[in-house]
Amino acid sequence: MQLGKVIRTYRKKKGLTQEEIANRLGVTTPAVNKWENGVTYPDITLLAPIARLLDISLDTLLSFREELTPGEIENIIYEVDSMLKEKSYDEVFEWAKEKLEQYPNCEMLILEVAVILNGWRVMADVGEPAGGDVSDKDDAMALDKYETSIVHWYNIALESDDEEVRTLAADSLFTFYLNKEDYEKAEEYLAYFSTQNPEKKRKQARIYSKTNRKDEAYKAYEELLFSTYQQANALFQEMYMLAMEEKNMDKAHAMVEKQSALAKVFEMGEYYEVSYGIELATVEKDADKVIDIMQRMLASIDEIYSFSKAPLYEHMTFREAREEYLAELKENLLKSFRDEETFGFLNGDRRWEEMKEVNL
Repeated sequence: MQLGKVIRTYRKKKGLTQEEIANRLGVTTPAVNKWENGVTYPDITLLAPIARLLDISLDTLLSFREELTPGEIENIIYEVDSMLKEKSYDEVFEWAKEKLEQYPNCEMLILEVAVILNGWRVMADVGEPAGGDVSDKDDAMALDKYETSIVHWYNIALESDDEEVRTLAADSLFTFYLNKEDYEKAEEYLAYFSTQNPEKKRKQARIYSKTNRKDEAYKAYEELLFSTYQQANALFQEMYMLAMEEKNMDKAHAMVEKQSALAKVFEMGEYYEVSYGIELATVEKDADKVIDIMQRMLASIDEIYSFSKAPLYEHMTFREAREEYLAELKENLLKSFRDEETFGFLNGDRRWEEMKEVNL
């Protein structure tokens, strides 16, 4: 690992500023800053004083192994989990702490160790007397020690250059403070989530619900549901197209059925429930099915935006559908039905002829 990152990690752990480190070592603050950013290295005569000041060994300070492999990390986590089933929490905690000191810059290991130790701590109420009332001094000290270290490890991971590690750390800190009912603190960590990440909105909704902002919570959940429908429907459509390219008709039928069921579950209205099947029925020249779908589409097109009034989305605001726009939609639909190249095979069918007289 990089020497500068080790210095930065343990300086922060000791609660020291770069200026304090510089003053104690007799160097300038910019020099310490350059060490930590890997621009320069400390003079060899300063290595032992730096290690003593940071309360670490020279082996730790000079450990140049930057990362463990995913397999090595998995083995350490497995070992921690196994030990927790057989030994006291405090024994395992101290063992894990020493292990992290050997790899102070392996952020994924730090994060995963913090997650598993915190999970066991919460499940077993480690450090808390029965009932959760921390009144005994020793219990309170133990609880503080564990929580302080775990939060510190989470915060190390939060500063990672790896977006995945940062997001997982933010998620862990969000959950940590949510469970402690410190909702204001939990909400701070939402800033680490990308605005494109639906988890950000879902977690924000949880904060709303916990702080008696029920309408805002419902609205956030409803917006997530609506966008989930759109995404899932698009995925089914692309899988349908792929199945059609492969001439896998069973798969194509399955995708159409999924789209129809999805529209029903998400209260999108009859138009969306029936319209996805018309292309497949046309390809298969299933006249009865095509005509049935056409009739249902025409009957429901005026209610194509009925989802805007669905109970599932009652806290969302949609633009009103103008009558001219609905009329234009209907005319475009009728125009597509008049396409002889696509629907010419229906000519001569009694139901089709009757339908043309009324609508086309």
